[in-house]
Amino acid sequence: MTVCRPTLGQLKSVAESLSFNLSDEDLRFFMEEMQPALDLYDLVEALPDHLPAVKYSRAPGIRPTAGEDPLNAWYVKTEIKGASGGKLAGKTVAIKDNVAVAGVQMMNGASTLEGYVPDVDATVVVRLLDAGATIAGKAQCEYFCLSGGSHTGAQGPVRNPHNADHSAAGSSSGCAVLVAKGEVDMAIGGDQGGSIRTPASYCGIVGLKPTWGLVPYTGAMPIELTLDHLGPMTRTVADNALMLEVIAGPDGLDPRQSALVKPQRYTDAIGKGVAGLRIGILKEGFGHPESEADVDDAVRTAALRFRELGAEVEDVSVPMHRQGPAIWLIVAFEGATEQLMKGNGHGFNWKGLYITSMVAAHSAWRQRADELPDSVKQTMLIGESMIQAGHGRYYAKAQNLARKLRAEYDAALARYDILLMPTTPMKAPPLPGRETSRSLALRRATENMANTFPFDLTSHPAISIPCGFSDGLPLGMMLVGRHYDEMTLYRAAHAFEQSAG
Repeated sequence: MTVCRPTLGQLKSVAESLSFNLSDEDLRFFMEEMQPALDLYDLVEALPDHLPAVKYSRAPGIRPTAGEDPLNAWYVKTEIKGASGGKLAGKTVAIKDNVAVAGVQMMNGASTLEGYVPDVDATVVVRLLDAGATIAGKAQCEYFCLSGGSHTGAQGPVRNPHNADHSAAGSSSGCAVLVAKGEVDMAIGGDQGGSIRTPASYCGIVGLKPTWGLVPYTGAMPIELTLDHLGPMTRTVADNALMLEVIAGPDGLDPRQSALVKPQRYTDAIGKGVAGLRIGILKEGFGHPESEADVDDAVRTAALRFRELGAEVEDVSVPMHRQGPAIWLIVAFEGATEQLMKGNGHGFNWKGLYITSMVAAHSAWRQRADELPDSVKQTMLIGESMIQAGHGRYYAKAQNLARKLRAEYDAALARYDILLMPTTPMKAPPLPGRETSRSLALRRATENMANTFPFDLTSHPAISIPCGFSDGLPLGMMLVGRHYDEMTLYRAAHAFEQSAG
């Protein structure tokens, strides 16, 4: 199979895009000299791709009707049965639709990707099936997962299970709704800025963003390599720990992971209690411009329950926490522009598994760019403008500052086992409607993530657990721990859950 060779005119355009001023003679010279290298492209193109085998049989599934799915939480319903036994035998799982399931359509919330069918299973999908789970389908998510609301997906808004006129948050919106409604036992969510934890908070379930690199991201559509996380979303803390036990650990295909990291028996943390733990209530996690008083008050009251359960609880200050969202924005917007969009999802310069069919399918966004929602367009307009203005310097500085922020949290976590704060500063707001201003609809995509953004930057594990209701809507409390210390988070989360009933 031969690859497409550039014409002389196309080569001239390429040269100009690289700031080369080549004469016609130069172009003809390079055209001739390039041919042996392009012949090697032909050789590689003729070889079969090297992808993991698909182990379990499955049907492509169906898109449920509005009557069958009134909250618009499903993208595709199917049934893929795993092994006959295992830790998750009898458990049903929804998979966020940015995660590849071979033979089942994957849209990632985007009209430009509709119709794409992956040819491999993500590592987490294989691990769930190997553990005996049944995959019930793909859950709706936001357009390319670039929103913390639940209103930007091409299939329409995902609605809150406690009030259908309100947001379910995002981008793992469908996952949270399906778990909260009891349609599945658990779900795989993704988190680059809070996209597991904010839907967990709005919908009243348990959502863990693990330590970066603990769970392989292989087979999920990336946004930004240094921010990408997959994690468990469940109704109970015990199920969350069980699910992490199954999906954690290196797979040899994801260079985000260290081969030295060993997953633990996270279920051993269940029932251990919090006696002797030191919990710091992060002062800077409260009183944001978007904060609602009932949320702050409820989380502070909930925090005191840990004292009743035997933990030491006191305030702690990490002033740089307030700068975390600004640092995150630069990394996320410039990084996503380069990798997710210009790099067709996977980008370059890493040794992980590339899903070549996904790269090819996603590249079609350029021919349909006007379909992208404001949340994606703004990310790209800011990202590309500042890449051109700073030539990559702003991104580089933000990554340097992310290390400083990590050190600030680590210093606090040297004195405390857990940092505690609201998951979201606000309750689930109404979904944007026709009367909603374009500006407000755009703000809905990021206004709920002031506390979640920073910990994607710094790689710390963070779990959102329900801690009450206000105006009929759930409230979430976030616990943050040391790197790879999910055990302590589960200890505290389960003790609180049991005390709350």
